[in-house]
Amino acid sequence: MPVLQYMHPVLETARSIGSQGDPYTVSAEFYDILQADEDDRRVRQLYGPTVATARLGVLDVGAGTGRVTLLGLAASGVNVHAVEPARSMRAPLMSRLAALPAQQRARVSVHPGTLGEADLHGIADVAVCHNTIACLAPDARRALWPALRTALVPGGRLLLQLPPARVPAGESVRELPVQRMGEHEYGGRLVTSPAGNRIRTRFDYWVRGTHTATQRHSETFWMWPATPAELLSDLRRHEFDASTAHHDPAVLAVVRRHTR
Repeated sequence: MPVLQYMHPVLETARSIGSQGDPYTVSAEFYDILQADEDDRRVRQLYGPTVATARLGVLDVGAGTGRVTLLGLAASGVNVHAVEPARSMRAPLMSRLAALPAQQRARVSVHPGTLGEADLHGIADVAVCHNTIACLAPDARRALWPALRTALVPGGRLLLQLPPARVPAGESVRELPVQRMGEHEYGGRLVTSPAGNRIRTRFDYWVRGTHTATQRHSETFWMWPATPAELLSDLRRHEFDASTAHHDPAVLAVVRRHTR
């Protein structure tokens, strides 16, 4: 008798994220298993040396599941403020922080909503925006700059992971490394494509098990490109100046100006 292969019917869900609703309700399930290890290495490389110099506080804007937040707790002895508007991403962030020793938990505050809504004043001398600026529409970016100025003390340093400088000419696809957990394999891909003055970013995820239906899920986000010069021009209007202390081309480093 021939060996029968298991059939894999497909269950699909899809979600498109515009300016409304809670984003990441699909991606929050898959982020840590598919992307967090690579992102953790990137975070330590891009921000670790600067975060280690913090003497007042570390501000993590767009904290997600907490890579920069955990770096702030591990690399410094100061208070850390994690700002994350999306409830679906705050849930794993809170679970991760709840598992820390009490002494570390005492140093971290999680703020729901935007940085402007958190209304933080002079609480940090290092701020990081990782995987954040690209996802903010122009109006949201303009609202972020004065909130960052208020949250940072004069002389405080701000590190921004740069968004794409321009809309791509065509579609590109990047496969995410396949990961296994128990009886299931997890995988996915990132598809980016031009959409007017924006970039459409779609994450396609799949989960495959020996005895279960293959599940497919997707979530679409938007990114708004900007050049480093454009961002720096905006920031200078809000009391920030360019810094020469950081040399990675993926990051724009600025310093909160001392005002008279």
